[in-house]
Amino acid sequence: MKRKPEYFVLRGLLFLFDIENTHNDAREKIIVSKNVNDKEELAELFDILMRPEFLSYNFQEREWCIDTLKYYLEVGDSFDAVFTKITTYFDDDVEDQRQFMQVLLSCLLKYHNEDPKAG
Repeated sequence: MKRKPEYFVLRGLLFLFDIENTHNDAREKIIVSKNVNDKEELAELFDILMRPEFLSYNFQEREWCIDTLKYYLEVGDSFDAVFTKITTYFDDDVEDQRQFMQVLLSCLLKYHNEDPKAG
């Protein structure tokens, strides 16, 4: 049975980039070195930091994250409720929050499909 989409799932995914997350100088340096408004650099950032985190989730948790992200993109959500609730290490504001989430979704799908334990 699939879980219904929940907004807190998205905030949880992005907690990796939140200044409230445990202080980690290496992670902070990686985050500020990337332009979050450039699709390629954003994907590189996700590959470095999000991939290992996401792959630590079990199959059902990963599917829930992906399904939630797909749902909110499909209904045209602006994602303001996610980005206003976190303070990130990003040097710049995210100019296009939907693009950010679309890049995140494509990366999560790639990681999920590459993982031999995915199903």
